[in-house]
Amino acid sequence: MTTGVRRRMGVEERRQQLIGVALELFSHRSPDEVSIDEIAAAAGISRPLVYHYFPGKLSLYEAALKRAAEDLAERFQEPREGPLGARLLRVMGRFFDFVDEHGPGFSALMRGGPAVSAGGACSMETVSATNALIDSVRQAAYEQILAHLDVLVPSPRLELVVRSWISLAEATALIWLDGRRIPRAELQLQLVHDFAALAAVSAAYDPQLARVLRHTLADEPADGPFADLLARLAALMS
Repeated sequence: MTTGVRRRMGVEERRQQLIGVALELFSHRSPDEVSIDEIAAAAGISRPLVYHYFPGKLSLYEAALKRAAEDLAERFQEPREGPLGARLLRVMGRFFDFVDEHGPGFSALMRGGPAVSAGGACSMETVSATNALIDSVRQAAYEQILAHLDVLVPSPRLELVVRSWISLAEATALIWLDGRRIPRAELQLQLVHDFAALAAVSAAYDPQLARVLRHTLADEPADGPFADLLARLAALMS
């Protein structure tokens, strides 16, 4: 975050700077608690100049949410090389990096708010735009996971598994933020295990998913997260 030092910037450069400053502030406190004066001071400009680039805090909040959504969607990008379990574990690491760095902002994004207008009422347009951003993140994650599974046209059960797992990751992260009572590394691994468990249950009913799962397990090394789950289950059964 920049403070105090002014320098001339182009219009787009200044807009991007303000979005970055606002996102940093919104990441640590509720948007309702952050004032335009704070944003201006953090950016090293005057309050009227902030209004020159954005009509108000609401429009700046929306722009910050958009950048956060784009950043979050990028966290699911991973080279399609090596065992699937290790890939998913790296993805979960980057996902929780984002959650850790942008706690209140992540909560606001996933819960569709808070977004308060100058009059104190929630903007339905903002809620709709926020929901669209959330959907875009979920769709990007969904497409990335299908690509890792090397599936172009998923069966209904495979689609259900992937979308359910993405929702589970979101809910797990939101609950974790409320106290962080479980070590983050354990949750990251557990979510990878959750994916395997969801896939295994549905594979019993779905030939396509069964083929995907067999191929995935065939490539899994002895020290991989899926192998770790099998060992844990075997110990539980014994």
